[in-house]
Amino acid sequence: QVQLVESGGGLVQAGGSLRLSCAASGRTLSNYAMGWFRQAPGKERESVAAINWSGVNTYYSNSVKGRFTISRDNAKNTVYLQMNSLKPEDTGVYYCAARKSAVYATSVGAMDYWGKGTLVTVSS
Repeated sequence: QVQLVESGGGLVQAGGSLRLSCAASGRTLSNYAMGWFRQAPGKERESVAAINWSGVNTYYSNSVKGRFTISRDNAKNTVYLQMNSLKPEDTGVYYCAARKSAVYATSVGAMDYWGKGTLVTVSS
């Protein structure tokens, strides 16, 4: 069992930056691919970034490519999402998720463990 706890969300003006963290306990994260998902009000949860177990391979959705960076520190059992040039449409609850695989996935159903989420609000 893996427990995931997100932190770092908050209110920021458009153009600003935030860094989300996802701390894991219960298992070492080095055995898991990880992902960040977000859910805006009234919309489905969507993948924004993913990373394989080693950190070598990453994925970004078109909407965040060039602005967000996913990274991981397996020694600290933590995954990060650096978000720059934030836009109002980035507003939503951001979830960290773990997959029992070395290879990342971008579908909600492919993930095995979820955090409770952290709210990001970007004002215009």
